[in-house]
Amino acid sequence: MEKSLKYYLSLICLLVVFSCEKDTLLNASEKRTLAEKTYKKAIFFMQGSTAFQNGIAEAVAIDPTYEPGVYELSVADLKRGLPHKWLPQYNKAVALDSLTRTPWRGYLYLWFYRDYKKAIADFDASDILTPNFIDAPQGHSVDYWRGIAYLGLKDYKNSNAYFEKHITKETEDFGEDYVDITAFLYNGISYFEANNYEKALLNFEKQLKYSRNLSADAKYYKAQIFITQGKKEKALKTINEAIDDFNQGYNNKRAYVETIRQIYPQDLTELKSIIEKL
Repeated sequence: MEKSLKYYLSLICLLVVFSCEKDTLLNASEKRTLAEKTYKKAIFFMQGSTAFQNGIAEAVAIDPTYEPGVYELSVADLKRGLPHKWLPQYNKAVALDSLTRTPWRGYLYLWFYRDYKKAIADFDASDILTPNFIDAPQGHSVDYWRGIAYLGLKDYKNSNAYFEKHITKETEDFGEDYVDITAFLYNGISYFEANNYEKALLNFEKQLKYSRNLSADAKYYKAQIFITQGKKEKALKTINEAIDDFNQGYNNKRAYVETIRQIYPQDLTELKSIIEKL
């Protein structure tokens, strides 16, 4: 049995060596074709699994300039919270495709590491790389993402400026009903934090208009504004509606990570208690 195992391992080693030698005989075009084929086989497996990671690694070993594979090798480390492994690998993808990966890196800095300054730096860099085009990693413009990053930095003036720019552009190109409702929510939060309650309410109302009047977040902030206006009954009615919306799942949240300014049940019940004591 021991001899059979040694023979089997020796055979595997020989096959690997033969495969590597074979790959070195391929020209650049043939390596790219083989890398793509290997990559497509690997992505049928669950992301981050051993088969997936090994398959992607094999594709990159065949062609180290195959950017989709180079990028994909970084993803598992990102989601596992290993920045010391994720960033060096991701930067290799940036070197191969800076136009795509620079704004994406900003998005990842923003959401996975809350490094707002590095996120903004990448979004700004993307404007230089594509001066006649507004990049949109994960489906939102870099102006939208900058608005969130500046909100994280508590720079409400810049936050509102970029949200207004994003909303105006989307409205001009596609119509106001096309604008993602979270743009109105975050714009409203920035105005709220800056004590500009008039514009805050305007944005919260727009979010509610386009979300069938269902948003625990918008109503949570509206209730606070009503408190400042001395409208206790209106504030109490609004916070009760916010609690109902939250219980139905109508609150702002994200997969993998906590969203910026995410609210929880205790936030709502604490505000209700404050209102009741007024």
